[in-house]
Amino acid sequence: MPSAESTQASVHEPDPVRPTREDPVAATGSELIGGPLGRRALSGTSWWTPVRVIALVAIGVFALGLVQKAPCYNGGWFFGASSQYTHACYSDIPHLYQGRGFADGLVPYFDKLPGDMQYLEYPVLTGVFMEVASWLTPGSGSIQDQEQWYWMVNAGMLMVCAVVIAVCVARTHARRPWDGLLIALAPAFALTATINWDLLAVALTAAAMLMWSRGRSLAFGVLLGLATAAKLYPVLLLGPLLVLCWRAGKWRQYGTALGGAAVAWLVVNLPVMLFAFEGWSKFYTFSQERGVDFGSFWLIMAQNSSDPLSTETVNTSATLLMLLCCGAIAALTLAAPRRPRFAQLAFLIVAAFILTNKVYSPQYVLWLVPLAALARPKWRDFLIWQACEVAYFLGIWFYLAYTTSGDAHKGLPTDGYHWAIGVHLLGTLYLCAVVVRDILMPERDVVRRAGDDDPSGGVLDGAEDVFVVGPAARPRRQAAHADGPQVEWGVRQTPDGSL
Repeated sequence: MPSAESTQASVHEPDPVRPTREDPVAATGSELIGGPLGRRALSGTSWWTPVRVIALVAIGVFALGLVQKAPCYNGGWFFGASSQYTHACYSDIPHLYQGRGFADGLVPYFDKLPGDMQYLEYPVLTGVFMEVASWLTPGSGSIQDQEQWYWMVNAGMLMVCAVVIAVCVARTHARRPWDGLLIALAPAFALTATINWDLLAVALTAAAMLMWSRGRSLAFGVLLGLATAAKLYPVLLLGPLLVLCWRAGKWRQYGTALGGAAVAWLVVNLPVMLFAFEGWSKFYTFSQERGVDFGSFWLIMAQNSSDPLSTETVNTSATLLMLLCCGAIAALTLAAPRRPRFAQLAFLIVAAFILTNKVYSPQYVLWLVPLAALARPKWRDFLIWQACEVAYFLGIWFYLAYTTSGDAHKGLPTDGYHWAIGVHLLGTLYLCAVVVRDILMPERDVVRRAGDDDPSGGVLDGAEDVFVVGPAARPRRQAAHADGPQVEWGVRQTPDGSL
């Protein structure tokens, strides 16, 4: 017999959200596997819990991404081989095995490399990841065999990162575990996962978001600091979090997170900074000195302009645009009628950085996928964006096939590539637009339709505002949800409808 306490807890414990019953696209897609989920599928009595299902699906789809790279396994990754472009199976990983000295046993950041790139141009924690993979790579056989093994070892390590990302997203919103399927089934995620080493930073960032949702500010900061030691973009999340904590008066928690991030970043970077500063700084100098590159609107401007754009001009202009975006996001955060969710602002700030940057590599979509799943867990919008990214994924490789062969019948000419860039920029802008709409009209936010405030917000979830401006400072009003109860702005509502 269940106890009275357990019975009472079960009554008040909120039920998980069932996307197949609330999302028309998810419901339609579920017909392929037998229709929408029933109560028993989410009852917790089966081994097939949402997190386990999502982890297995993530592994399966990641494996399909590895199969997609199969045409490159035997010789396709050599520089100059056009098959890596025509089959869209290019990866930086095998190229840099020899090109960055791992095949010769050189120590990243400490040993100089032959050629123009004298040191490894990646942050320290990513360099450690690359070095560990080289230790696990057999040193026998031809260089082609070693490159193939190096890619496979990295693929295995990156698969672990992919599963971590999917599981963290599934657990961040406690009532919405099935949103993790957006990660596991994202086509652009599988296609770009092994182009580079971005998944390490993405996994650490997803784990940090999970820790923040549990109210563990120090763990969040440490993980975010480690993520920033692997890739620069995670540090951007501290910006919107600052404004959110300002609005909610959570300065102590923000200080803990900021301190944890700074210490974790220093622990990883300081030894290399002290003993190999020139090698350590290569990532930062290379980021400043590199010119306009693939995927950005700057490239379209440069290739359609009679006057070349100088790197200094682009750096300055991109920085100013990013600062304008940061100001707009800060104003939106403080003036929104209801405090935005952390995931929404995290997505917007990273998207702004990518959109204004002088390079938008195809694997940068990995930075946005988990944030998009938390910010706008709506299958229609997510798939529209993913379709745009898949179109660009094909476009860049066909463009490179054209530039290496010079034959328009074997690739995509420059004008066609510009259209591909436009498609994936517009896809990202579209998702930004619907997230901003959700912030301005919280009743449209699918996460808040049941009365939730900010399930990924940790200490911000349900907190009272202490500083607001503009529309947020006006008297509260009632908001009628499209398909849910009436909720007062800024007031958290319990699952049974009480305040």
